Amino acid sequence: MNPLPLDLQLLNACAALLLLLSFSMLAQRRTVNLVHLLALQGALLVVATLIVAWRTGEPHLYLSALLTLGLKVVGLPLLLHRLIRRMNVYWDTEPVINPSGTMLIGLLVVVFSFGLAQPISALASTATRSTLGIAIAVILLSFLAMITRRKAMSQVVAFLSMENGLFFGAMSATYGMPMVVELGVALDVLVAMLVLGVFFFQIREQFDSLDLYHLETLKERE
Repeated sequence: MNPLPLDLQLLNACAALLLLLSFSMLAQRRTVNLVHLLALQGALLVVATLIVAWRTGEPHLYLSALLTLGLKVVGLPLLLHRLIRRMNVYWDTEPVINPSGTMLIGLLVVVFSFGLAQPISALASTATRSTLGIAIAVILLSFLAMITRRKAMSQVVAFLSMENGLFFGAMSATYGMPMVVELGVALDVLVAMLVLGVFFFQIREQFDSLDLYHLETLKERE
């Protein structure tokens, strides 16, 4: 059996580290560390995109890597850090499910993801199709993090991690989306972050906390 080329080995290593960071997000309660993990995910996406660009010779992937570096490694983490400092939300509250239970569910999610990706990978013609299962696992683990967190900030970080998984999945299955689509998605994410920033300040002003439990206690006024 012939060994994999070096570029594919490096790509698989990036995919494995991406999955490991997703598990780290599930276990992490400190919001600042969640942002750091999100920035590391973005850096791995940059490296993976550059590897695929070098392998395929697609010039738009180099632009995509540059866009990812500016937005996901530098821009959004700086914006999140600024929001965390201004609202003093350095820690998340107790999750809905205890950490041990969350990690166990995460393992089951990974097994399900690889089973779901197997028939899709068989139909894909790209050399990176073997990482599609990890991309689906990152998406589902991020969704799990969203539904098990109480703080709005932690849920937003999980949402951005889900978008990272979608980006990695698109690159694995089709060698990336067209540049027009990627620019549109990047603009949508940036606008969503600005809107969510305003939303955070409104919640903090009304309840003096970003715990979404307070929203569940609201009753419709007659």
